[in-house]
Amino acid sequence: MPAPHFPQIDTHRLWQSLMDLAAIGATELGGVRRLALTDLDRQGRDRVCDWLREAGCSIRVDAIGNIFAIRPGARDTNPVGVGSHIDTQPSGGKFDGNYGVLAGLEVIRALNDARIATERPVAVAIWTNEEGSRFTPVMMGSGVYAGAFSLEHCLARTDLEGITVADALSRIGYAGTDQAPRFAAYFEPHIEQGPILEAEGMTIGAVEGALGQRWFDLELTGQDAHAGPTPLAMRRDALVGAARVITEVRRIAADYPTNARGTVGQLLVSPNSRNVIPGRVRLTIDLRNARAETLAAMVADIQACITRIAADERLAAQLTEVVHFEPCHFDPHWVSRIEGFARARGHTVRRLASGAGHDAVYVAKTCPAAMIFVPCEGGISHNEIENAQPQHLAAGAQVLLDAMIEAAGRAPASN
Repeated sequence: MPAPHFPQIDTHRLWQSLMDLAAIGATELGGVRRLALTDLDRQGRDRVCDWLREAGCSIRVDAIGNIFAIRPGARDTNPVGVGSHIDTQPSGGKFDGNYGVLAGLEVIRALNDARIATERPVAVAIWTNEEGSRFTPVMMGSGVYAGAFSLEHCLARTDLEGITVADALSRIGYAGTDQAPRFAAYFEPHIEQGPILEAEGMTIGAVEGALGQRWFDLELTGQDAHAGPTPLAMRRDALVGAARVITEVRRIAADYPTNARGTVGQLLVSPNSRNVIPGRVRLTIDLRNARAETLAAMVADIQACITRIAADERLAAQLTEVVHFEPCHFDPHWVSRIEGFARARGHTVRRLASGAGHDAVYVAKTCPAAMIFVPCEGGISHNEIENAQPQHLAAGAQVLLDAMIEAAGRAPASN
């Protein structure tokens, strides 16, 4: 057998894989609509699995539909994993999630090109329903894998048409029965989905962790009344209460340290008529922070504000928590090594925290894990105009390749 040589990412091949996958569910504005467990998701899964088989991988599918493509190692032991998701937002882009999966495919192709055998197997994971656009909870497949959700609970979840996850998996042919592998280490490359790397002229982000998230649904109930005859002092205006809450969410995000975030992203007003005082408003509250104790303080602050505002405006308030992710801290060794690999390749690199949730957050509960960020244009993601540069994507994949070779180990060359 010829001697192995130094493995290199093929920039054009990686880009072409991304464009070929993006054609499945392509939108007129240049984005992708490929919702979880739809026919388009099946087509995307089939395409990527075909590529992985052609690269010499065996395919396993577990009961929640997670896909694990495994390139054998010299030793039959826990593989080193890489992955992300290929489901998208309803008006999503070409790179969110897809890059992490196809960078893993490119790593395997590069290892094959260089005729490198690894001691440990190398696995590419495609996680089910990361986006949560069709089914909740978000990050469903990795959550089941890590034990954050029960399989039974997730299989019973329904979309807006009443279709269960179990039925959708069966219909597209991805209701698996295979045992999911446990990883020795796990890496997830991703576009940043934010503006920091591009703004600072950085190529690689060594991700130290992900912000903790606590999401709430708030319903404020007052009294519908005519906008003309009802004096201000006698109104029970739920929208005024909601406006005050929104202002407090923004104030909390500005006042607290450690990458605090606060967002009201949805507002439903009833009866939603121009000459009727709103009697009921439902809104969402999204609070995030890098420290669990600070996040808890932010939650206590908004709870106190809601109580005070409801009393002032004579409203009933019902606050329901719907998501609670503790802050995630990735493995310090691998964060440091990613920095080192990036610098050794001549790339600018900085540490940063992820403001978004990723499958790696759950996988990190099961093994040492780390993420690699590359810039995206304008920091825009979850949008059809989402864009990234081929050279940045290749740089992130090369750092990934270097990290995976170190984690998996080179097997001795055979004669």
